[in-house]
Amino acid sequence: MTGKTEQAAVAEALGYEQARDELIEVVRRLEAGGTSLEESLALWERGEELAKVCRRWLDGARARLDAALAEEEQEEDADAEN
Repeated sequence: MTGKTEQAAVAEALGYEQARDELIEVVRRLEAGGTSLEESLALWERGEELAKVCRRWLDGARARLDAALAEEEQEEDADAEN
């Protein structure tokens, strides 16, 4: 695996809270400045990976909620018909 591919795989293994916390730290370091261009680019790339992980977790949570709400609505409709 290449370095970027390994980093992406590691990011994928993170839970939402871990990815969010690391993303907050990346943003803090970027906003603080004092890093070289190369370091800043590496931080930005890591932040993009972490943001994607967070987005996937949130999208998955939304899908689960939507499915649960749809199931509940179907059960209510079935009860109303009886």
